[in-house]
Amino acid sequence: MLHLIAVGLVLAGAVLLMLSLVPMRRMIAELPEGALRNRWRLLRVMIVAFLLGYFGYLPASWRTLQVSGDLMAPAVFFLGGWFVFLVSRLSLRTAVDIRRLVLLEQENITDPLTGVFNRRYLERRLADEIALSRRYDLPLSVLLMDIDRFKSINDTYGHLEGDLVLHRLAKLAAHTIRETDVVARYGGEEILVIAPNTAISTAETLAERLRVEIQAASLLSPDLQTDPSLKITVSIGVACFNPTMRGNRELINRADEALYRAKGAGRNRVVVDG
Repeated sequence: MLHLIAVGLVLAGAVLLMLSLVPMRRMIAELPEGALRNRWRLLRVMIVAFLLGYFGYLPASWRTLQVSGDLMAPAVFFLGGWFVFLVSRLSLRTAVDIRRLVLLEQENITDPLTGVFNRRYLERRLADEIALSRRYDLPLSVLLMDIDRFKSINDTYGHLEGDLVLHRLAKLAAHTIRETDVVARYGGEEILVIAPNTAISTAETLAERLRVEIQAASLLSPDLQTDPSLKITVSIGVACFNPTMRGNRELINRADEALYRAKGAGRNRVVVDG
């Protein structure tokens, strides 16, 4: 009888270990490539090694089971398997929940059309950067760009083409800026770049690089790119924060005023506030 109970406990523990490999495999698939994923793979190898130990224990201990106290080891085998199974299930649930939260957070701060940050995130991030600028006396600049004659693209070729242009332009801007900069859709066809720790002269250089990159890029559908009159250009207004400004609104308004002057001066140019 003791032998049957011992075998049942060990086999039940082994089954639980095997079942724990299923959620572990799903969890490893949820994780990005890297050290964390490799550690879980190592843990999976260790569980397989434990399984071999479970099956090796049965014949080795068959003759040692004499009294009920000898069931302690099989009971530990069973509880160990149960523990690993529960940890595996809970880890999978945690990984899935964290992934869902990350995706929800990403959706909450991302503009669905352009794929860059949205206005909500822009306002929050700019307020944080202004606070840092005030506290540590660091320069802070913003670039506000607007697609020249964007309405004519929508009116002539439809809003789908206009959406494509806006999406490609935002992606190009995100690729062109520095890692420390932030690009976001401000509204309509306006894109705003936050350039932390950036003086106005450096921001002007960055804006000019953006303007040139956009002018040289192919942002239209392939069948429209052969028409030189449809070349996409942008006007950009640049402004730098100073402690006398009240906050986000005044800084963006200064960039908007510079953008308005760039439009009035013929478009496809950079104008600096001041």
